[in-house]
Amino acid sequence: MNPKATLHMANGKKIVIELLPEAAPNTVNSFIFAAKGGYMDHHAIQRIVPGNWIDMSYTAFGAKECQYLIPNEFQLNPEIEPLDSHPGCVCMGGYGEAGLASCEFFFPLRDCPDHKGIYPVFGKVLEGMDEIYRLEKVKTIPVDFPIEGVEVNEPVEPEIIDHVELELYGKDYPEPVRVENPELPVCWTNIWND
Repeated sequence: MNPKATLHMANGKKIVIELLPEAAPNTVNSFIFAAKGGYMDHHAIQRIVPGNWIDMSYTAFGAKECQYLIPNEFQLNPEIEPLDSHPGCVCMGGYGEAGLASCEFFFPLRDCPDHKGIYPVFGKVLEGMDEIYRLEKVKTIPVDFPIEGVEVNEPVEPEIIDHVELELYGKDYPEPVRVENPELPVCWTNIWND
């Protein structure tokens, strides 16, 4: 059985995700590493772009332990055919050629054919699309973001992941393969160098 992750939101709602290790094994390992470490717990969702996506974090969940990049999934595992990105999928964000963003996952709100082979689909939503669509409509304010051309809006009232519950069905998942000596994104280094 594929592992599952349940995002228990502070409002009592939940988003249940089936993780897909056959589609993006290293990405799944990275997500599980962060979830097991509790790094996503009590974290406020940081970016909502209506009609496009909901990014759970752009600060590596505010944890130095998540301040790492992983290789592009399909360079690491070229034999795997990337899945299409569309509503109901769970994708991992990234920073271009530098690598994927450790555990900064997002929910697409539209079909994203331009993401295929770049931002891997590593899960699918089993329950909670109503909560994702509710989040799309919450009141937001724009954020001054250090990467030009990137639209960032955060909720006026924090929308918080209370905790993430994993069901691994007795299977062990290794720590992810990481990019060695990565050039870290400015939106991370600005935070930790303040």
